[in-house]
Amino acid sequence: MDKYNITGMSCAACQAHVEKAVSKVPGVESVSVSLLTNSMGVEGSASSEAIVKAVEDAGYGAAIQGAEESQSSTNSLEAQEKALEDKESPVLKRRLVTSVVFLLVLMYFSMGHTMFHLPLPKFLDGNHIGITVIQMVLAAIVMFINKKFFVSGWKSVRSGAPSMDTLVAMGAMTSFLWSFFILMQMTRSVTDGDTKAVMAGMHNLYFESAAMIVTLITVGKLLEALSKGRTTDALKSLMKLAPKTAVIEETLVQIAEVKTGDVFVVRPGESIPVDGVIIEGGTAIDESALTGESVPVDKAVGDEVSAATINRTGFIRAKATRVGEDTTLSQIIKMVSDAAATKAPIAKIADRVSGVFVPVVIIIAVIVTMIWIFVGQPFGYALARGIAVLVVSCPCALGLATPVAIMVGSGLGAKNGILFKTASSLEETGRIQIVAIDKTGTITKGEPTV
Repeated sequence: MDKYNITGMSCAACQAHVEKAVSKVPGVESVSVSLLTNSMGVEGSASSEAIVKAVEDAGYGAAIQGAEESQSSTNSLEAQEKALEDKESPVLKRRLVTSVVFLLVLMYFSMGHTMFHLPLPKFLDGNHIGITVIQMVLAAIVMFINKKFFVSGWKSVRSGAPSMDTLVAMGAMTSFLWSFFILMQMTRSVTDGDTKAVMAGMHNLYFESAAMIVTLITVGKLLEALSKGRTTDALKSLMKLAPKTAVIEETLVQIAEVKTGDVFVVRPGESIPVDGVIIEGGTAIDESALTGESVPVDKAVGDEVSAATINRTGFIRAKATRVGEDTTLSQIIKMVSDAAATKAPIAKIADRVSGVFVPVVIIIAVIVTMIWIFVGQPFGYALARGIAVLVVSCPCALGLATPVAIMVGSGLGAKNGILFKTASSLEETGRIQIVAIDKTGTITKGEPTV
C-alpha cells in the first residue's frame, strides 16, 4: 500500500471527495483516506504522479509519505512521529483566544448596549450609525481571523464538492451581508430624517451572529484537534520504543548508520538496536515490548534478537540482519498504522452520508427560508432561520468518530501485544462472544510474585 499525506481536508465531506477523485484514476484498486491522520492509502498500479494530480485537481494537497525520508529506522520513525504531532491545536488556540477578545467587545456594543443599556463612549451616545459601523468592523476582524473557513469553503465549492466549511462560510457571510444591507438602509433613513426606521434597523443587525458562528465552530475544531492529538498517543509510544543509537566495534553510532552485516555489541540492561543474530555470548532477552511475554527468553549463539527488546543478563555480540524499516518493530508499527488507515464497514456508511450531506443541508436551509417568507414573516426573520439550519448542521464528528475509535483500538491493542491487520478485524472483535486461549500465561500478568 502506497501512503500519501493529504492537506486541506476539514470534514467528512472532504474525505469522501478525495476518495472519489482518486478512485477514478486508472489503475487504482482501492483507496482509503483518514481524516484523523490526514493520510491516504492507495493500492493498485497507478503512478504516484497521477494520484497526486487527482488530489490536487479536487482542491487539496498531496505528497508521498517518506518521499524525502531516509530508509533508516530512526529517520523513518522520526518522520512518522513528526507527522503525528499535534500542529493544529496551538494554531486553533491562538485563533480562538483572539476571536473571543474581539467577539466580547462586539457583544458589548450590540447586545450589551441595546439589551442591558450598558454605557458607551459619549461620542456614540445616540449615534446608531457609529455603533453599527463599529459592530461591522469588529465582525469583519473576527471573520478575517477565521478566514480559513471561507478559503476552504470557496475551494470546495469551486471543486464541485461543498464541505462543512462551506456551510459555516455561507452562514457567517449571509449574516454579514444582510447586516451590511440593513446598514445602508439606515444611512438612507438618516438622510431622510426617519429616526424610527434607524431604530428599527438596529434590531435587524446580525453582525454579532456572523462573528459568533465562526468563533463557536472554531471551539468545535479545537476540541476535534485535541481529540485527534490524544488518539495518536498509543502509536507514538510504540515509535518511542525504537533505540536511537548502537555500539559497533566499541563505537557509539546513530541507528541510521547501522547496515546489514554490521556487528554490534549489547551490554546487560541495554536495548537491542536492530534485528540480528547472536554470534558471541549468551543472555536472557526481555521481549515483552513485542510479544507481551514478560518472562525473559534465553538466547545463545545462533539465536535471533529483535530491535527494541532488552538484554537483561549477559554481554552479546550480534550481526545485523534487518535494519531500518525491515525490523520487526518497524513492521509492527507499519501494521498498526495501516490498520488505522483502513476503513471499517461502519465507516463506509458515514462516508456515503457525508458525501451528499452538505448539498442537502443547503437545499433544506433555502426551503426553510422560503417557508417562513411564505407564511408572512419578514425576510430578516426568515433568513435567520435559514442561517440556523446551515450552522447547526456541521457534524464534523461524523467523519472523525469511526477513525478515532479505530486508531484508539488498534493503538491500545498494539501496546498490549494485540495486532489488528485491518479495521474490519477490529470491528468484528467487538462481536466476539467466545475466546479460545492456548496457554494460561496469555491471560495472566506473567510476573511471578511472592
